[in-house]
Amino acid sequence: MVLEGKVIAVTGAGRGIGREIAILCAREGAAVVVNDLGASAAGDGADVGPAEEVVAAIRSAGGKAVINGASVADPHGAASIIEDAVQNFGRIDGVVNNAGILRDRMFHKMSLEDWRTVIDVHLNGTFYVSKAAANYFKDQGSGAYVHFTSTSGLIGNFGQSNYSAAKMGVVGLSNSIALDMQRAGVRSNCIAPFAWSRLIATIPAETETEKLRVERMQSMSADKIAPLVASLLSDAASDITGQVFCVRKNEIVLFSPSRPVRSLHRSEGWTAETIATEALPAFRANIQPLARSSDIFCYDPV
Repeated sequence: MVLEGKVIAVTGAGRGIGREIAILCAREGAAVVVNDLGASAAGDGADVGPAEEVVAAIRSAGGKAVINGASVADPHGAASIIEDAVQNFGRIDGVVNNAGILRDRMFHKMSLEDWRTVIDVHLNGTFYVSKAAANYFKDQGSGAYVHFTSTSGLIGNFGQSNYSAAKMGVVGLSNSIALDMQRAGVRSNCIAPFAWSRLIATIPAETETEKLRVERMQSMSADKIAPLVASLLSDAASDITGQVFCVRKNEIVLFSPSRPVRSLHRSEGWTAETIATEALPAFRANIQPLARSSDIFCYDPV
């Protein structure tokens, strides 16, 4: 069991991807804090029932788990997730930032509330939970973060400016954690998952293209994501940090980081005119066109 003796906290673990991660981590030997507010896909309400079911399933299989019903968007609630790990199991070895909601709107229709709520859960929530674990990781000289990002941010998608911005923010945060805490033996990586979930079920499917996309998503089950999470939390990945992975059914993809692709130098400096007449024409061959996630991952999942 690759996580034997470890203590792992999984946010948003009551349903979908988080549920599968919590159950697999327990099966692989970890004691698990199952966090889930139990809110709707839009972030409304609360229900500890789903998290209780996951804890019961883990315990009935002989594993160790405790429930935490806090909201990751609340700094005190986020800290309680880590405190529950330490108080119940004596330590914390891994954090999986999976909790999320969707409030999709086209950008010109995006309300301040929809923007703030999604940012609070995905980006601020990831920071709050990660920060709560950071000093424990530093003091013990080890620890692993697995954060969930999205190809909606890495590549693009319609009607998800709040979600895309938050998910790209998670990538930047993860990379900073990896750099800042490498000397303390702490790792931080991201996963962009493709899997059918109640969040994905909220995506409109009106056109034939949209219907085809949904059909593809329905063929990709949440349990396909969990093995990579468990592996990244394990000692086998002790040298893997600052990376972005993608899981699409039985396919694992490693994303390239943003790096310069071309540069131009002008010893006398640039003017608006020379940029327009020289720099922009030279750069055009290397400029990437706008794309959606489905344009890049346009093939059937394998």
